[in-house]
Amino acid sequence: MTGAKRKRSTVWRKIQAIRSEDIKAWCKRRLPILTWVPVYNWKENLVPDTISGMMLAIQQVTQGLAFAVLSSVHPVFGLYGSFFPVIIYAIFGMGRHVATGTFALTSLISANAVERLVPSARTNFTANNNSGILGLSEFEMQRIGVAAAVSFLGGIIQVVMFMLQLGSATFLLTEPVISAMTTGAATHVVTSQVKYLLGMKMPYISGPLAFFHIYAYVFENIRSVQLEALLLSLLSIVVLVLVKELNEKFHRNIKVVLPIDLLLIIATSTACYYADMEYVYGIEVVGNIPKGLPSPKAPPMSVLPEVVTEAFGVALVGYVASLALAQGSAKKFKYTVDDNQEFLAHGLSNVIPSFFFCIPSAAAMGRTALLYSTGAKTQVACLISCVLILVVIYTIGPLLYWLPMCVLASIIVVGLKGMLMQFRDLKKYWNVDKIDWSIWVSTYVFTICFAANVGLLYGVVCTIAIVIFRFPRAKTLNLKNMKEVEYKYKAEDNCESLKQVKIVSVNSPLVFLNARKFHADLLKIIQKDGMSSQVCDIVNKCEQNALLCSFSNGSCHGELVQPCHSERHVLILDCSGLNFFDYTGVSVLLQIYADCKNRYIDVLLAHCKGSLIKAMQYGGNLDSENPVFFESISSAIDAIQIQRNYSKFSEQSEV
Repeated sequence: MTGAKRKRSTVWRKIQAIRSEDIKAWCKRRLPILTWVPVYNWKENLVPDTISGMMLAIQQVTQGLAFAVLSSVHPVFGLYGSFFPVIIYAIFGMGRHVATGTFALTSLISANAVERLVPSARTNFTANNNSGILGLSEFEMQRIGVAAAVSFLGGIIQVVMFMLQLGSATFLLTEPVISAMTTGAATHVVTSQVKYLLGMKMPYISGPLAFFHIYAYVFENIRSVQLEALLLSLLSIVVLVLVKELNEKFHRNIKVVLPIDLLLIIATSTACYYADMEYVYGIEVVGNIPKGLPSPKAPPMSVLPEVVTEAFGVALVGYVASLALAQGSAKKFKYTVDDNQEFLAHGLSNVIPSFFFCIPSAAAMGRTALLYSTGAKTQVACLISCVLILVVIYTIGPLLYWLPMCVLASIIVVGLKGMLMQFRDLKKYWNVDKIDWSIWVSTYVFTICFAANVGLLYGVVCTIAIVIFRFPRAKTLNLKNMKEVEYKYKAEDNCESLKQVKIVSVNSPLVFLNARKFHADLLKIIQKDGMSSQVCDIVNKCEQNALLCSFSNGSCHGELVQPCHSERHVLILDCSGLNFFDYTGVSVLLQIYADCKNRYIDVLLAHCKGSLIKAMQYGGNLDSENPVFFESISSAIDAIQIQRNYSKFSEQSEV
């Protein structure tokens, strides 16, 4: 009894110790909207955010309709999925240029569950049966119930991962794996739209090797291709590609890009209506779009045990694709993104909207690229798009009855251009690291043969296995004393100038597994061994990690003082122990070189292998005037002395 009282009193003291400042800090950390809204610059940011919001709304509507069809549910649920998740992410998310909503990959995964549990030989969106909610048939409500259950359970999984602090485990998701998985999934999405592009009536095909079975079915039934649908699809694709290419080419000269998706929908819907294509040519159209927002209703909980596999796929694939966009946005515009907070934001963006008949959501590359090109500043652009989507739901939606399905399929295919173009990454990986190239290819093959979640799992496991096999047990870095270098300077002025030269030896491979730790180890080596009086710590965030690399002969100061040219500090990296590297490791070395250069620190690399020199020259902009790579530390120090003597001679000549 005494022990229980002590525990209660301890808990009570902890509760009393909580200050209002702690509560405010916690709220700002978990509700990022409380951080950026009070400091929002209405005068400078409202106009670009409004323009971006208008363009985003057009894309959200078209993609919402298209990806709902991809998810095997009625198109109107895609409009709901473009409205509710956007609001939730704006409150909890940290990516300023991340627009959540319907997403091709999660829609494709969701469709597997929908078609398995509520199968149908042919989805008929034109039926107007007022027996169910929203004026839709019971069949369509059962389908959205399954999709909403996948969204709900997938969001719960993401929230649980947030509670387990698994955001820090995202370093396992390397760039080659993400690129291969998303490219493979995009290929699956394009394949799933072949039946609409060709106007064919074909059953839903899923499971292992479904990719090949679909094309086998198409070739076996090639005579059933509807010529009118095929021509309309080709015309739509050509128009979309040409106009989008022109928009990208002249986006610097024009502030508002041409909304070709919207114009194409209006033009084809009008043509379909006046030409009566649905009945004359048999063109499949979207059909009745209910007006207004639905009343909230819980997803069918009885379905949850049967959609666990799809829910895990939605949780992982959606998060990985969204996090990559959030991190890219943060890196581009120099702010930070908490990986773990993104788990919470995307989890709630799936859980809460599932009560409003929404399909699984995630961020999409096309929407983020649109926000970049239109100059969006904050999530206000996404909130403005929600207002316009609400107008569509209440007024314009029913006018989309005559929209041809083949046009929607064309919009999906062209919208995946960015993901499909990731095939170009193969050249990059081949030039930098053949192992990363092989991981990309094998992950893509697994994704094609099975599914996106299977490909992602394979890529992670394969990467870990290869790194464990290659990774030796060795110290990352160590500081070399000048006495260890077989090079002697007898002149006192030379010895004085060499005090500003620091030599660090890289004693381990540099790969994605230890790339982040590389920065911290570099700092520790600089600070120890009696160097504290010569080192001034300068914090520079590089992908959420500290790179402290400023050297001075005096005490530390709060700001970096720009040294004169003749007193530039030099960091020599001895790469004789760098046995192998990957794309991430090369990127870190290039980032260190660029950051040190901005702080007037010269970085020289000695004992580099030819493959490392080739990879760094291929991957970054190195200084073309002064040499960076040297055969030995001695030759590097020789170059430093020659350069400094030349600088002194030039200064004396000018005097």
